[in-house]
Amino acid sequence: MNGFKVLAWMISRLLGCLRLKPGKKKSFYRKRLYRDLAQVGADSIPIVSVISACTGIILALQSAQQLEKVGAISYVANLVGVTIIRELGPLLTAIIVTGRSGAAFTAEIATMQISEEIDALEVMGIEPVRFLVVPKLIAMLIMVPCLTVWADFIGIFSGGAFSAIALGINKTTYFYNSVEFLQLRDVIAGLVKSGGFAVAITVIGCWQGFLAREGAADVGRKTTNSVVISIFVIILLDLFFTALNFLFR
Repeated sequence: MNGFKVLAWMISRLLGCLRLKPGKKKSFYRKRLYRDLAQVGADSIPIVSVISACTGIILALQSAQQLEKVGAISYVANLVGVTIIRELGPLLTAIIVTGRSGAAFTAEIATMQISEEIDALEVMGIEPVRFLVVPKLIAMLIMVPCLTVWADFIGIFSGGAFSAIALGINKTTYFYNSVEFLQLRDVIAGLVKSGGFAVAITVIGCWQGFLAREGAADVGRKTTNSVVISIFVIILLDLFFTALNFLFR
């Protein structure tokens, strides 16, 4: 099967699995789901926190340099909050998760494909897509929006702390301006983006894993392809969601 046939096969199996109940193997699948939840969510918190904090500080610094020229330094909070909530929070979180979890998904499935473990699953009567892909998709749909909310909070908080220490902006005023200027639709738009990114990362990562055929070296190639394609698709989806939000604002 070529690449697109494998993708179509995987998506059709995935849609079929989502309509069916796990039955007697329910606890078995639940264990895999818990493992994937920990891998995608808890294990990603440190790096998401560090990058979000740095991003908040950078945005506050760059915004202050430009807004100070027109005497509008008090609008730093507005610019930082909107930029993180609408764009950078979901986008950076998705890219981080792609490099961590998306690549891990591909490497795991590619290794199983090459070692014929997937064929063994089918012989045992276990649906490979339900066993491998469904828990990962559910984990991503739960944890990527949660990580996005955490990244938003850390980015705004770090920007406010930096503004209070280095720029002399009152921290109470900063956070009040952030809450006052942001709208619920901004938060919803960011969470919708993160959900779309989660689906794209999972589908692409697992798809590239199922494509592995040519030995151990192919695991590295498919993992690299997975990360590159995922980031490309994430940027396209971000453009699509941003344009959609602009048209229906």
